[in-house]
Amino acid sequence: MVTLDALIIGAGHNGLVTACYLARAGLKVLVVEKNDWIGGAAVSRELFPGFTYSNCSYVSSLFRPEIMRDLELPRHGLQILPYEGGALFTGGGGYLGMFRDHEANRREIARHSPRDAEAYDRYSRDILRNCRLIRPMLMRRPPDLASVRPRDLAELAWLGKQITGQSETQVYDMLRFWTMSIADFLDGYFENPAVKAYQAVGSIIGTALGPMSPGTAYVLLHHAMGDVDGNVGSWGYSRGGMGSITKALTDSLRASGGEVRVGAGVQQIVVKGGKAVGVVLDTGEEIRAARVVSNMDVRRTFLKHVEEKELPDPFLKRVRAFKTRGSSGKLNIALDGVPRFPALPDGAPNIKGDLHFTDSIAKMEAAYDDWKAGHFSRDPFQDVMIPTLIDPTMTPPGKHFMSCFVQYAPPKIEGRDWTDADRDGFRDACLNQIEAYAPGFKSLILHVEVRTPRELEAEVGLTEGNIFQGELTFDQMFFNRPVPGYANYRSPIRDLWICGSSTHPGGGVMGAPGRNAAAEILRDMKRPAKDMSDAYAIV
Repeated sequence: MVTLDALIIGAGHNGLVTACYLARAGLKVLVVEKNDWIGGAAVSRELFPGFTYSNCSYVSSLFRPEIMRDLELPRHGLQILPYEGGALFTGGGGYLGMFRDHEANRREIARHSPRDAEAYDRYSRDILRNCRLIRPMLMRRPPDLASVRPRDLAELAWLGKQITGQSETQVYDMLRFWTMSIADFLDGYFENPAVKAYQAVGSIIGTALGPMSPGTAYVLLHHAMGDVDGNVGSWGYSRGGMGSITKALTDSLRASGGEVRVGAGVQQIVVKGGKAVGVVLDTGEEIRAARVVSNMDVRRTFLKHVEEKELPDPFLKRVRAFKTRGSSGKLNIALDGVPRFPALPDGAPNIKGDLHFTDSIAKMEAAYDDWKAGHFSRDPFQDVMIPTLIDPTMTPPGKHFMSCFVQYAPPKIEGRDWTDADRDGFRDACLNQIEAYAPGFKSLILHVEVRTPRELEAEVGLTEGNIFQGELTFDQMFFNRPVPGYANYRSPIRDLWICGSSTHPGGGVMGAPGRNAAAEILRDMKRPAKDMSDAYAIV
């Protein structure tokens, strides 16, 4: 029986990133994927004739440019198309537009509140300062705070240097920012409800918290620290849908000698003598490997695919306590044409970006109140986009694809499983909201795909439908992600590694967890990573 150097479970983007780096270092690598398609949540699928849906993740910003360069993804067809901005529709037929240009944003905000326009400069500066602090941490392994090993002490010293390099006031502001609610944070800058609502969007995406919950300010930072073409905080569409990211990764992997097998779900991770030695597939086939790397979330990996006897009780207790509460749903819609939003001037570029209908923090919180009561939001928050206005490759000529990301949708409906009737009610709440701002929208609909946490868990393997493989609250970040003592991508089982979004630095189509896990594996093997741009990883 041939033994692989590394077997990666799950062909999502982080699993593929790990596989690419290991294959480039000369390892014999195989990725196994339970679905008949590649991509995990970063996938493009034709679910209605002629229409390509980004039917889970839908925009790109967080994917690390270092990874794109290392793995030569543009050469394998990856292209990110920045979009123009967006709009938030307000009561009474008005709107707040947002743009890629800072001065254009400032002028638009001034139309609603001159005071807020003045505050916008200060707000943008403070957000960028926090982004500059956090971004270098994305591609570094967090230290173990209880360790006295030289590497952990050196990393703690590096972290301390980043913090002490700021003024005393900046340090206090940083700690407040990482722990406070986005509602309180924005109250320190703005007065207009619509301005605050638009800026709060990134704080609730994929999060089982409302804008008044402590910790949501950091979630905003998580979404603000990406970039497109070097523009920090910018977002764009992956040409051909989000699956073009994982397609490029797959092509890069195969160019380096790695392989991917689809339709190969893992039943169990095989452990012998405290060491992972391979997997057993759902078919009963056993594949041997010197090391196993799981791209599944930490709960699914250790509670469903490893025998309990192989894991220490304290570790199991922490894994069971890891919060993966789902809060999101998704609608993917095939349209016969472009819907018209009367509030927007003809030809306004804002329609090419993200569109929102929740015009106050209070309305966001009310949507979250429904989630807390165990129900989907009757008046949901939606992040609506029509990527085919920029990328026409996804639909036939004259047709369009609309993506609707929705908060809030709980993992259970009042304590029970979702039914098809619940799913249809969720769909109708979303479509009716869009129709109210774009009369005639429903008449353009050719097809709707609805994805609640039920579908996200069943199809993608996201526990409870959590799109980040675990909440991005401060108690589950950095050296606590996924659990204290195991933020180094290792596990209590020798040669069983984890590389998915439930590890540092968290969720989103970022690639950093996969890259960092590969760095640790190569360090453990004492193998050079000549194609890894950050030399820190294995010095």
